[in-house]
Amino acid sequence: MPLSIHPVDPVGRPEFAGMVAGIDVRRPVTQGQVGEIVAGMDKYAVLVFRGQQIDDEQQLAFSRNFGPLEIANSDVRRDEDRRLKPEIADVSNLGKGNAIMSRDDRRRLFSLGNQLWHSDSSFKPTPAKYSLLHARVLPAKGGNTEFADMRAAYDALDDEAKAEIADYVCEHSQQYSRGVLGFDFTDEERLKNPPVPQRLVRRHPGSGRRSLFLSAHAGAIRGMPVPEARALLRDLTEHATQRQFVYAHEWRAGDLVMWDNRAMMHRARRYDPSEVRELHRTTVADDRPTLEQAA
Repeated sequence: MPLSIHPVDPVGRPEFAGMVAGIDVRRPVTQGQVGEIVAGMDKYAVLVFRGQQIDDEQQLAFSRNFGPLEIANSDVRRDEDRRLKPEIADVSNLGKGNAIMSRDDRRRLFSLGNQLWHSDSSFKPTPAKYSLLHARVLPAKGGNTEFADMRAAYDALDDEAKAEIADYVCEHSQQYSRGVLGFDFTDEERLKNPPVPQRLVRRHPGSGRRSLFLSAHAGAIRGMPVPEARALLRDLTEHATQRQFVYAHEWRAGDLVMWDNRAMMHRARRYDPSEVRELHRTTVADDRPTLEQAA
């Protein structure tokens, strides 16, 4: 059965979220298949691979087809407390030993930032390209992931708004996104995470489409008073996350969802914290900072 990609919503939003069939990620993929997946990402920006019963090594091998992987060290877990390999982000409510973290565990409180609209690693000088998230254990209900199409959101702005924001440069930091939730960083953690500049409007190298590069990590716009900048960023985020721009993924165990952080924001939804929710994420880094990319 050859690889095929079909829109999840062929009537309402035919170019937002694709369902992939005809591929088993446990097996090596061909360069032709890699090219088809990249083309699908350029078109849809979110791809869903159902029924992928893979382990970490298989997820890593598949992910490396798309570029160099980030090291998953952007949380507050100590190295000795990590359950997974350095290239795999632990998107779970589990501590070492696989026990559910207590409600006031500092690691869990930090992870609640995933429930804010964001783009992965936008707080890094070179942000993320693709993220690949694989569902291992899921709660009985809740815990969906929502994706907001930043291309469609940009297209829907009027010409005056597009002209106003065309050259804006934002500053992104986890200190801002977690600070919104009242999370306190240590002095050492603050030094590790200084604000980094990112374009507010990006041009996608594959599709040529422009998109908004928004994130909960964005807390300032260079050359603009902070209150004014945050009000504008809030307005743009409210615009970009209207329901017509959002796909809500209802997870099944074995789902592998791949998305393009250059064209999407996403957020996790709430679930019962007494139940296990375990997903493993690999993240492909972009090739250079946004200020060095074509506008």
